[in-house]
Parts: sequence; structure tokens; C-alpha cells
Amino acid sequence: MKDATTVKPQPEDQPPNQRQEDDALDSGKLHWWKNWKVMVPIWGLMTVFIWLGIHFGIDVKVIAGGVFLFGLLSNAFAWLLGIIAIVPVIGPLLVKVLSIGFIWLLNAIGYFVSFVAIRRGYSKDVLTYRGLTVALIVGIVIGYVLGKLI
Repeated sequence: MKDATTVKPQPEDQPPNQRQEDDALDSGKLHWWKNWKVMVPIWGLMTVFIWLGIHFGIDVKVIAGGVFLFGLLSNAFAWLLGIIAIVPVIGPLLVKVLSIGFIWLLNAIGYFVSFVAIRRGYSKDVLTYRGLTVALIVGIVIGYVLGKLI
């Protein structure tokens, strides 16, 4: 008589998506977005396209939009965050900080205020407070990392 914990459930006992994941794990194949042999060339392509776009004078907004869209559709950003998270001690902290919504909100508000101030002719003042905003964000990140390490 076999122990109930060692018996693998029959495929019909599992939902379809679970069967596919088990088959992929049993065969040793990874999903394409988890495979470094796919993601490294994707990052290489994105880097080449950025360089070509800048070289041929394509608008920076078009380049940024294309990289953003391509990166989201290919899961390249999530893969890069996963690679950063692998670094011992500091990696998971950096990933947590990068995904904190408060930091993104501060940065977005800074860009919005910059846009309004530049439209009104305060371009020199914009440089000052954008520098202060970046310093604040860097200070928050360093404080968070040091707080988690101590």
C-alpha cells in the first residue's frame, strides 16, 4: 500500500492550468519569459533600438514609448527586477524600494509641477526643485535600505 503523500494526482484531478505547469516543470522547460536565453537578447535588442533611435534622431518620446511597450509585452522589466532581487542582501531591498508607490507618486508630482513651471517661465527654479526632489527620493531610498539592514 502506497502512502497518500507519495501518489501523484491524476491529471483529471487537477485544473488545466496546473497540469500545464506540472508538465513544463517535469520536462525541465521554463516559460519563455523566465528563460535567460530569451531575455538577454531581448534586452540587447532594446538597447540596440535605443541607440539606433538616438543615432538617427528619432523623437525621444517615441523611443521611450516603444521601449516601454516592448518591455511590458515581453516582461523584460519584471525579469530585470528578478535579476536584481537575486543579489544577496541589497537586491531584494532595491526591488522593494523600486516598487514602492510613494516614490513613484513623488516623482510623478515633481514632473507635473515641472511641466507647469516651465510653461510659466520658471525654468531655472525647476532645475533647483527637481534637484531637491531627486535628493529627497535618493535619501528616502538610502534611509529605507539602511533601516532594513540595521
